[in-house]
Amino acid sequence: MAETKTATKKKKAAPRKKSKIKKNLVIVESPSKAKTIEKYLGRNYKVVASLGHIRDLPKSTLGVDVENDYDPKYINIRGKGDVIKGLRKEAKAAKAVYLASDPDREGEAIAWHLQHILDLNPEQPNRVVFNEITKDTIKNSFKTPRVINQDLVDAQQARRILDRLVGYSISPILWKTVKRGLSAGRVQSVALGLIIAREREIQAFQPEEYWTLDSMFKKNRTKFKSIFYGFDGKKQPLPDNDSVQDVLKRINKDGDFDIVKVDTKQRKRQPQPPFTTSTMQQTANTQLKFRTRKTMMAAQQLYEGINLGKGLGQVGLITYMRTDSTRISSVAKNAAAQFIHDTWGEEYSQHKPVQGKLQEGAQDAHEAIRPSDVNRTPESIKDKLTPDQFKLYSLIWSRFVASQMTPEILDTMAVTIEQNGVIFRANGSKTNFEGFTKAYPTAKKKDNVLPSLSEGDKVSLANTDPEQHFTLPPARYSEATLIKALEENGVGRPSTYAPTLDTIQRRNYVRIDARKFVPTELGEIVQTIVEESFPDVTNMKFTAAVEHELDEVETGNKHWVPVIDSFFKPFQKEVEKAETSLEKIIMHDELAGMDCEVCGAPMLVKMGRYGKFYACARFPDCRNTKAIVQEIGLLCPKCHKGQIVQRKTKRGRTFYGCQRYPDCDFVTWDKPTEKTLADGTTPKDDEKKEPVKK
Repeated sequence: MAETKTATKKKKAAPRKKSKIKKNLVIVESPSKAKTIEKYLGRNYKVVASLGHIRDLPKSTLGVDVENDYDPKYINIRGKGDVIKGLRKEAKAAKAVYLASDPDREGEAIAWHLQHILDLNPEQPNRVVFNEITKDTIKNSFKTPRVINQDLVDAQQARRILDRLVGYSISPILWKTVKRGLSAGRVQSVALGLIIAREREIQAFQPEEYWTLDSMFKKNRTKFKSIFYGFDGKKQPLPDNDSVQDVLKRINKDGDFDIVKVDTKQRKRQPQPPFTTSTMQQTANTQLKFRTRKTMMAAQQLYEGINLGKGLGQVGLITYMRTDSTRISSVAKNAAAQFIHDTWGEEYSQHKPVQGKLQEGAQDAHEAIRPSDVNRTPESIKDKLTPDQFKLYSLIWSRFVASQMTPEILDTMAVTIEQNGVIFRANGSKTNFEGFTKAYPTAKKKDNVLPSLSEGDKVSLANTDPEQHFTLPPARYSEATLIKALEENGVGRPSTYAPTLDTIQRRNYVRIDARKFVPTELGEIVQTIVEESFPDVTNMKFTAAVEHELDEVETGNKHWVPVIDSFFKPFQKEVEKAETSLEKIIMHDELAGMDCEVCGAPMLVKMGRYGKFYACARFPDCRNTKAIVQEIGLLCPKCHKGQIVQRKTKRGRTFYGCQRYPDCDFVTWDKPTEKTLADGTTPKDDEKKEPVKK
């Protein structure tokens, strides 16, 4: 009988559940920054974005209890519900939560709001700050987290509450007296006041005549330029043509002139310090023609990280772009010194780099704006950047490297030329040593080389060029000069300039003409009301003093409630007086001088969001409107029927097109001239640089 074996089945053990390893949660402001930081921190960290602020004062009400120490009534920002829900879920599942918003007042306030929303322990050190998004900096910053700095939070909160009190008190008065949709604010009103004051100076300016007498002298065959200085060693102005003729009568054009003095020197030109926020905005405006908002947008992208490929991925290219400090870390200085030494030689490396003067009120919280890695030259990553990013990165990189370099050395020559007591002067210069201009060529001065001249030499007069001039009025403010004026007067802070300039344009208080600010009629009306009813709001010194008080809150030297109280109590009385005393301002519509082609009623000149336009006087019964266009006196080259007119886009940019649009689609950004139209080009053809087929 065959032996039967009983097989015993082994009972399979139930699969062990893998315990999910809890990760550390890091909350930053933007998704692009989150990707870069998560790559540096590794798999034990999860980095998510709050997408900016998650709580704020309500838009529909004041949101500040003025009877109870200005207690702010924060609410969750509409539309952020899903973001908050996701953050709460991630925080609950996390091993630890770190708040890594931007390293400034605004960032500290965002971290404080996150702490409240996520119910985090305020005594737990969970705040992480870093000035640049590089691997070493990120890793080191997480080794030393700290608690939230309540002084920074209070400083931001005080500014927010103060701006809310001013804006929500004055705006309803402007709505009642002028029209709805208007606003006023502390920094905004000062900026607008500067623009209007400058315009009044220009209108009141009386030009004065003056003349110059430039002359060309020659030694042997070499000619050089000189300017008239005066008589018998004394400087003499030339107020009119008679005074010029007096000079010409005293000289013998065919006779020799004496070189009576030659002064040769070596002059050093020091580099400028690296950028702060405002100097970056100013320089980008003047050199790159960037608007302030465009500059800050490109800088934000460079700071948060650009994908450089080749295994590098997202890399933060510059340090934090909101700063009022010119300080540079010792690590960055050493790296720059080594780069300069290796690239141009030891003689170009500054032993004691230039240090800019700290503006009054500057907090020096973090470094100047600089490249995170000086060895990452603009040209080496040009193909990874957009044109705007490349231009701004090149500017930041060049300015920083130049600030760590030796001065430019110039050989200068000042020559005094005389005949019959009539004195001319000539100045020349030549670069002896390039110094910092090797890295920052736009700062280099053009050589003006004079011939070899010595005292006692004779030179002859080649020709004279008398020219009449008139003194010019002060220039209107550009974005660069307005930011400089605000900064010099202690009004506003780095983060406020871009939104302030944007607001006064969106409200149609100013318009841009040739890249300069021109106040509108509406802007002047609003400013007059604010100046007369709320003088402290438009007073530059008072506003600067308030900014200083708020800076004292940031350093912990003052409590924020008394600071607001000292401003708001007298301001509240002004508001109450204005509410009862100000009368409605009727802005009379101007007759356009034409009739409506729809109903025959007169057309009026109206003020709209994007400027003036024509509208029928019978509105709303007749809704006919027309854009106000300016003819430039040229016939359309495409249809040969309509006039070319100047128009504006919704963003205020000027372009030129055919009056018969849409029947004729001729359009161009560049102002046409008789010469360009004679070339027979339409805008589309002009972009391709091809002539129109006739």
